[in-house]
Amino acid sequence: MAAIVNHTSLFSLVFAILGLSSICLIEAQKGGFSVELIHRDSPKSPLYNPFETTFNRVTNAVPRSFNRVHRFKPTSVSTKVAEADIIVDSGEYLMNISIGTPAFDIVAIADTGSDLIWTQCMPCSQCFKQDAPLFDPSESSTYKTYSCNASQCENLEGNSCSSNNSCQYSVSYGDNSFSIGDLAADTLTLPSTTGRPVAVPNTVIGCGHNNDGTFDEKTSGIIGLGGGDVSLISQLGTSIAGKFSYCLLPISQTGESSKMNFGSNAIVSGNGVVSTPLTKQFPPTFYFLTLEAVSVGSNRINFTGSSFGTDEGNIIIDSGTTLTLLPQDFYSELESTVSSQINATRVDGPEGLSLCYDAQTDFAVPNITIHFTDADVRLQPLNTFVLVSDTVACFTFSSVPDFAIYGNLAQMNFLVGYDTDKQTVSFKPTDCSKN
Repeated sequence: MAAIVNHTSLFSLVFAILGLSSICLIEAQKGGFSVELIHRDSPKSPLYNPFETTFNRVTNAVPRSFNRVHRFKPTSVSTKVAEADIIVDSGEYLMNISIGTPAFDIVAIADTGSDLIWTQCMPCSQCFKQDAPLFDPSESSTYKTYSCNASQCENLEGNSCSSNNSCQYSVSYGDNSFSIGDLAADTLTLPSTTGRPVAVPNTVIGCGHNNDGTFDEKTSGIIGLGGGDVSLISQLGTSIAGKFSYCLLPISQTGESSKMNFGSNAIVSGNGVVSTPLTKQFPPTFYFLTLEAVSVGSNRINFTGSSFGTDEGNIIIDSGTTLTLLPQDFYSELESTVSSQINATRVDGPEGLSLCYDAQTDFAVPNITIHFTDADVRLQPLNTFVLVSDTVACFTFSSVPDFAIYGNLAQMNFLVGYDTDKQTVSFKPTDCSKN
């Protein structure tokens, strides 16, 4: 049966278009923990603009989705840098963390599309403008740099050696932004929402002394949540049993934060849970799933693959991309099928959104189901259509040449759980305001 889309449901949907002591890791091992995941457009975010309307935030997020595609291009992955090229200002979510002893607070982009955790550091030979103070490693009693012969340095692609035998990292981005500095270790502290802060000693970080490009002055760096060895997820390792999850709130609920859960807090179970395998591919940073088909009502459209492959691992799931992006030929067939089942007046929308309707009158949209291997994920209207103005609603899927990315609008009001030990991703329909 078709679902009815009205102004209230569309508005409440609006999206994520968007992107841890004795305080003790033992505590995390016993019970798990959760941290705030702050949407960039939330009043809690330093990027919040009170003069923007919800519709402004939607239309601003659309080009960020397309810009972010550059990070996933196979041709942009270089063995000479620490991680794949990315667009630095495309993350949709932020995290508050602390580094050092005593703890020094920073706000950074939480990014499932990169690995290294880094922040700007003093002294800085070249730094982008940053409103908050820079981290001074000389003030931290637990900070130490790695020598060039340390295993952490030898295992990091793109490393180099300074004249004093300290290990240097280098990260470059698709828009020519970059960060270069010392590969180091320090205590990382996450402010848990479920108990005492959780401290992780000897976390590998990048201490950036030469950074420039399109970084936002209100953030301090990047928290890598990808699948590579130096990501936060990998470094937490056995303490979280390879598990993390998130439940993304609609942007209309800006007074609240989404949560990212770790360890036993991240277990996704109960009625309605479906799970699909993670597929290991290069680079290991990204989380690859296998998309088999998309159903629109009773019409099943088989997926023919992307540049990532025709079979296993043909789509990336990414919390930092707003739209779901699909190869042009497949998208065209999907759009045609969706439009054939909607009885409403078609209108022009913002650039990048080609299927839009007059929303001054309520209209029904067909049920849309995403068929991953072993997991059928049935989307709600808030996942598939978004209001871009008072009068226009647009389909939240779009096309790019050969790529496939499962974006965060499609993940809203789902508890999405990653188990990197079992190599699965699970989905459970959830009211994330109650999670």
